[in-house]
Amino acid sequence: MSDKSEIPDPFAAARRKDGVLPLPAGDETIPMLLRHDEVRRAAKDWRTFSSDAPFRVPIPSEEHLRHDRQLPIETDPPDHTDYRDLVEPLFQRAREPAYAKRIEAIVHRLLDESLGRETTEIVEGFALPLQSRALAVLLGVPEAEAERWIDWGVHVFHGGDGESKAAALDAYLHAAFDRAEAAPGDDFFSLLTKVEFRGRRLTRSEMVGFGNLTFAGGRDTIIHTVASMLGHLATKPTAFDFLREDRNRIVLAGEEFFRVFMPLTHIGRVCPAGADVHGIEVVPGGRMSLGWASANLDEAVFECPREVRLDRRPNPHVAFGFGGHLCLGAAHSRAIVRGLLDVFCDRVRRIDLVAATPRVEHTAAYDRPLGYDSLVVRFVGMSS
Repeated sequence: MSDKSEIPDPFAAARRKDGVLPLPAGDETIPMLLRHDEVRRAAKDWRTFSSDAPFRVPIPSEEHLRHDRQLPIETDPPDHTDYRDLVEPLFQRAREPAYAKRIEAIVHRLLDESLGRETTEIVEGFALPLQSRALAVLLGVPEAEAERWIDWGVHVFHGGDGESKAAALDAYLHAAFDRAEAAPGDDFFSLLTKVEFRGRRLTRSEMVGFGNLTFAGGRDTIIHTVASMLGHLATKPTAFDFLREDRNRIVLAGEEFFRVFMPLTHIGRVCPAGADVHGIEVVPGGRMSLGWASANLDEAVFECPREVRLDRRPNPHVAFGFGGHLCLGAAHSRAIVRGLLDVFCDRVRRIDLVAATPRVEHTAAYDRPLGYDSLVVRFVGMSS
């Protein structure tokens, strides 16, 4: 099913012409790779394009926002492989049927509240609580803990009020690890206090590095994906009918929403020996970036890539990255999106759009729509 709506593609001209977009970033120019095949190839070439760069993998870099290297994302093999192995079993619990039921229960409760109101603000009023409470399930802690995380807002490091909550996150993580060391259980924090990395316990900095990525890296990404998806469904009510006709379509629809509403535009890599990226010279220690969002719209790979096709197949998107750094939270994100769609197909007849303030990522090189700063809707139940 194609609804014929087209999403913007600010990278199309540069992708077709040169395959690269130069991004001014302070006193350096960062070349962003744009083509699907080249992004995937570079993502696997960690010797040339390294992630062993504390605080510099995100763009803009985060030296001024945190004190600990995020793990495992800011490392290369073999460190990355060994760090990742410590926590991967916990993240893979999101594939279990019982996990999906718990996520669906959270969606049901949020929907109960929303159907009882005249309108619902989606970004902070629905997607943020959903993300936070689902994270509590993933981490194996009481859902009540999520109420503290909700207060941090949509983005821990870059709050809507311009205030970073990085200090609050840091203090929270240290307190959580203190409690876990004193009385370990089966939760995420306890796991990190007990596991061994190459025959030794993790340092507190390493524990915080895992926690920092878990709380900050998978936060606004899920929130903006959920908000974008619900905004789309509000303007395309026939999509609900299409999904209700065959619930197996929910899996394909979820993957398409991840592709077209890719919340992370790109991610940085450091070139230890320097590199030539389509004619842009990167000095040793300089950065380039992998343009995930552009790769997801590459017309050489996706037919009519700007169309939202809820039954798109195949769909080799890179919304969760590619290669060794494939997102640890991918199964968790899929559980949220699929659970939401399934519950909404049962209980929501349509979504009426009331008001929207689109969010746009403004840079010197491109302007890219990126979800909403605010989205107000009215949920119409099946019995209405």
